[in-house]
Amino acid sequence: MEDLKTTLKQQIIESLNLQGMKPEDIDDNAPLFGDGLGLDSIDSLELMVLLERNYGIKIEDAREGRKVLGSVQTMAEYIQQHRTV
Repeated sequence: MEDLKTTLKQQIIESLNLQGMKPEDIDDNAPLFGDGLGLDSIDSLELMVLLERNYGIKIEDAREGRKVLGSVQTMAEYIQQHRTV
């Protein structure tokens, strides 16, 4: 799971073009939106594309998406349970 979280952090940094940020700068349990990493709704769309492209996961329900995209930890857990790629 640690490897997945590190990979996921790197993918988030690259996908969202978070310049100057390193995977170790992102806390596994910190919120990705709001007071945490400070992502916005456009970023959430990018993360949904990242999940579909890299892990074969398509999230249709917005409420489920909010839970999944809560933190790197919640994303990694969801990926482990639902990945198809």
